Amino acid sequence: MSSHITAHDLSFVPFISEAEIAERVAAIGQQLRQQYEGKRPVFICLLNGAFVFAADLVRATGIECEVAFVRLASYEGTASTGRISTVLGIDFEVKNRHIIIVEDIVDSGRTLHHFMGQLSQMETASVALAVLLFKPEALLMPVQIDYLGFEIPNKFVVGYGLDYDGLCRNLPSIYQLATI
Repeated sequence: MSSHITAHDLSFVPFISEAEIAERVAAIGQQLRQQYEGKRPVFICLLNGAFVFAADLVRATGIECEVAFVRLASYEGTASTGRISTVLGIDFEVKNRHIIIVEDIVDSGRTLHHFMGQLSQMETASVALAVLLFKPEALLMPVQIDYLGFEIPNKFVVGYGLDYDGLCRNLPSIYQLATI
């Protein structure tokens, strides 16, 4: 893992290594396999940030499943706007299906609270939430996380799908904003 990276005008330092991420994703995959084997769940990946986590997680489960994508937008730069818009919504039947929402990060909880509210009206068999990163200090809306990768402090992070204005999603590790 590089000692630091620069994206646009900001500098980031190493935070969670590729090996640590792989180990944790494999453990969550095993938990999901035990819970959902034979149930053919639908993994709903929240774009854009969760796509790397979702791909690795689905492979780690090793179970028969379907994958779908939803895109909700609430960020500009390094901060949430507080407004949630649906850019790409659910366009398939979820009634009586086991749903596993895959999200990269929960900070304020607004996006997931909004989306979970929509799903609760769709008569699913079950809904679970798999989250790579959780910032409990930033939480403003209640969110029930069923499968958690890492609890982290309220710092801006990039890599492994997370970006800063479009950059850094392709990094295999996670970096946090450098303090001056």
